[in-house]
Amino acid sequence: MERQVPQTEIGPGDGGGFEYAWQGDFIEAHLLSDVGQRREKNEDSCIITVPDDADLLRHRGMLFAVADGMGGASAGERASHLTLEVLSRQYFASTSLPIPAALEMAIEAANAAVFDEAEHNPELHGMGTTVSVVVIHGENAYIGQVGDSRVYLLRERAGIHQITRDHSLVAEQVRNGLITEEEARHHQLKNLITRAVGIKERVKIDLFAMRLQAHDTLLICSDGLCNMVSDEELAHGLALGALDTNTRGLVKLANDAGGTDNITAVTLRVSTSPPRRPLHEGADQVSVRNGGFWGKLKGLFA
Repeated sequence: MERQVPQTEIGPGDGGGFEYAWQGDFIEAHLLSDVGQRREKNEDSCIITVPDDADLLRHRGMLFAVADGMGGASAGERASHLTLEVLSRQYFASTSLPIPAALEMAIEAANAAVFDEAEHNPELHGMGTTVSVVVIHGENAYIGQVGDSRVYLLRERAGIHQITRDHSLVAEQVRNGLITEEEARHHQLKNLITRAVGIKERVKIDLFAMRLQAHDTLLICSDGLCNMVSDEELAHGLALGALDTNTRGLVKLANDAGGTDNITAVTLRVSTSPPRRPLHEGADQVSVRNGGFWGKLKGLFA
């Protein structure tokens, strides 16, 4: 019997704004994308895909992602939207692979689709996009990353932590001790990324995996949010109140700070203890502990 097509909401798709809320058995989500104060069109995209088929949901989980397109005119908008469409479709079609391998294959398929379309359409030449994707599979979260959009975790008594690593010139300088994080925040080249989906025939992908707990909050966002709002402000904005109110509040903070770029935030809150699932190998395992201790333990790659 053919599997049902997973239920998907993706936006904006028209260069404007987008908002969508969803409630599941143990997790809730809110997606919000805003054009900001300085841009004429929104080149960001965000997506939620939750299978209607119970067997597919049990094997593949739920997918959430943000993409921040680039390329001018309609190219950036097309790159981000196409990436999320292909990513979601390919991921849920790869049911025989471990989740990290399926996620990597899906991002590679999205990269090929964007690259090929740009090669055959002069108006879209040079388009590309970041992508940050989270798959929730029971108590496990799997993260795929290309570019400088981000995934954060807010955990009670542990604070807020950036799970992903920015693929940008200034982020590499910070990691190498050449500049401070404060200097990076105001650096004139802070938007120069070193990896993107669709720019080259092949793309290098970061993969992470972590265990979730009840009351955890995840934030997936474009740099239009995290470049304008500090980590402390993000933590405060996510900590209290309803998820939809918090998400709108974060976007308002970015707009009030100048709104120099498109702003997209996908917030996920674990409302109760998630069901247990075996952890699939093939990603770097992230450990976040109470008291703020944060470490990344090298995983075994498939």
